[in-house]
Amino acid sequence: MFKHPGVLVSRAQLDFVRANLGNEPWKSAWNDLQGSPYASLSYTAKPRADVECGPSSNPDNGCSDERKDSMAAYTHALRWYLTKDSRYAQKAIQIMDAWSAVITKHTGSNAPLQTGWAGANFSRAAELIKHTYTGWTQAGRFAGKLRTVYLPPLIAGRPNNNGNWELIMTDAAIGIAVHLDDRASFDRAVTTWRGRLPAYIYLETDGSLPKAPPGSTYNTKAEIIDYWHGQTKFVDGLTQETCRDFWHTGWGLAAISHVAETAHHQGVDLYATAKHRLRRAMDLHARLQLGGTVPSWLCGGKVTRDLGEHFEVGFNALHNRLGYDDIPYAKQWVEKSRPAGVSHFLGWETLTHAQNPRYAGMGGSATPDFDADGVGDLFSAAKGTLTIWNGKGGNKFGPTTAIGPGWSPYF
Repeated sequence: MFKHPGVLVSRAQLDFVRANLGNEPWKSAWNDLQGSPYASLSYTAKPRADVECGPSSNPDNGCSDERKDSMAAYTHALRWYLTKDSRYAQKAIQIMDAWSAVITKHTGSNAPLQTGWAGANFSRAAELIKHTYTGWTQAGRFAGKLRTVYLPPLIAGRPNNNGNWELIMTDAAIGIAVHLDDRASFDRAVTTWRGRLPAYIYLETDGSLPKAPPGSTYNTKAEIIDYWHGQTKFVDGLTQETCRDFWHTGWGLAAISHVAETAHHQGVDLYATAKHRLRRAMDLHARLQLGGTVPSWLCGGKVTRDLGEHFEVGFNALHNRLGYDDIPYAKQWVEKSRPAGVSHFLGWETLTHAQNPRYAGMGGSATPDFDADGVGDLFSAAKGTLTIWNGKGGNKFGPTTAIGPGWSPYF
């Protein structure tokens, strides 16, 4: 059984935010959201039946409109929950109803990624409205379009594309699966994520070469090097798109974190699998973004430093929930970049996830996950109560059942 609302944000997380809207960093983030065109009650949706998106959304026949409308729906859903002003819930519904009345397909070469961008935001908006507001009469129609128009291409994956594509698509797929209470699609999204994670972020324990994405046609050393944009030396935290640019790399890392966050709310601990890769990748790219020297062996000595506000969700999970203190550059970049705004499938993540310790979803229904070494990392919880020690001698989270000082399920 799925826990609702449970797509990227939980009720407990949002209640934490509501209690802190007058404090930083949430105050500045909240002010930004309220002043955004996406949060305006005069916002008007521009739906269409066929969203046609070519390379880099050219042609752009409804692509930008759908992305903006899905972000506006999510923004209004957040504003509804944080204010309890029903006008914002009704505006979110108005936007989603406009789209569910007409959308039939996405076409063009960029269609799978476009479906991911829009599907991620629409699933978050629909989840919040359906499970925190009464009176959405067309909720079933919208859910039907998520199932028939959005989910099929997302679940199919894109193993030969740059990794951010399939990761963003999986982010949308797991969100839609939760909203639809679709366990089979949820499990399939998790399987895709598990396969793509080591094919996107390298660790030296992987061997001399990165792993190929499951289902891809990359079978040789030369093909994998070409897929990794010509990089021949591999170190912990390097990603498949590092030598492309940091913007798309940030998207990939954000999507990895989003999937893990949604799974976390459903009692599945994917952070146990991603924690080492995410830490290394986030800190490596943040260090270079902040002006660190680029070694000659990395991307020919030149990288494109265009990292965006992509780390808030992952950083919160790693640093604030799991207690990792060994990501100083990621911490500096996250705090320097606040408050995070919006970008395609990323919206208001300083507001929703900064310093947010809530463990919603991680009660007795949690199911175990394993690292590559096969060692189970997930704690068990009797009757949903637990105390987790972070292994650093003092911090603990959760209600009452202490497992023991110094013990940690994460190290």
